[in-house]
Amino acid sequence: MTNTNQITAVLGGHGKTGRRVVQKLTALGVPVRVGSRSGTPPFDWDDPSSWGPAFAGVDSVYVTYQPDLGFPGAAERVAGAVTAAANAGVRRLVLLSGRNEESVIPTEQAVTESGLEWTVIRSSLFNQNFSEAFLAQPILDGTLYFPAGSVLEPFIDADDIAAVAVAALTDDRHVGQIHELTGPRLLTFGDAVETIAAVTGRRITYEPISIDDFAAGLRDEGLPADEVTAFAALFAAVFDGRNAYLTDGVERALGRPPVDFRDYANATAATGVWNVEATAARS
Repeated sequence: MTNTNQITAVLGGHGKTGRRVVQKLTALGVPVRVGSRSGTPPFDWDDPSSWGPAFAGVDSVYVTYQPDLGFPGAAERVAGAVTAAANAGVRRLVLLSGRNEESVIPTEQAVTESGLEWTVIRSSLFNQNFSEAFLAQPILDGTLYFPAGSVLEPFIDADDIAAVAVAALTDDRHVGQIHELTGPRLLTFGDAVETIAAVTGRRITYEPISIDDFAAGLRDEGLPADEVTAFAALFAAVFDGRNAYLTDGVERALGRPPVDFRDYANATAATGVWNVEATAARS
């Protein structure tokens, strides 16, 4: 086990996995520094001058990058931040990556070839995308239009990802490992939406659309053209069936099975996040 009295920096510490990593490390008594623009000191991917001060006195770092590791500029930024971390004396890096995305390989290499202790977590799509991210509003609206057809995806819970990340940050047994994480079942997006509809008692439907129509919708929402192009390329690649298989990554890392999508849906429905009236009242 590593020394849990040393500071761990969590880049993206307010994100879906990052805030869970912060919570779990804090519960273990590990000092945590949240790496964000509002952090103390701040960390900003667009401001290299912030990287060194953010890593000062830090022993290990959980690295997440938004919007995606495969986007243009990600590899260069991560490589620069890794160099800044090494120069600051950081010992260990844990990188959250994606499954079977050729475009992320240069970013992963920036970590695995850094000379530091490293672990790479390659994750399937998060359950929490349906409740905490870009799929949440369509679920509230009652129809999810998405370019995934009937492809099968082993959705994984963000808490499982965070638990594996914390294990990698605090346990030497994960050094030099690539953990590919999936949930316990293969589901289509239609299956996932049907599950959410069943646990909420609402009528919610899934409507497959083309990549071109999806990209047009992103443009209509005002997303920059380069991000629209990158998202379209990413989804065209990862929704071709390449990820329609299960792994035992969670069980090997944690000694327990991953959370099932239905259990996630039941627990999330109980919070009221998919309750249209409650959500409207809070807005």
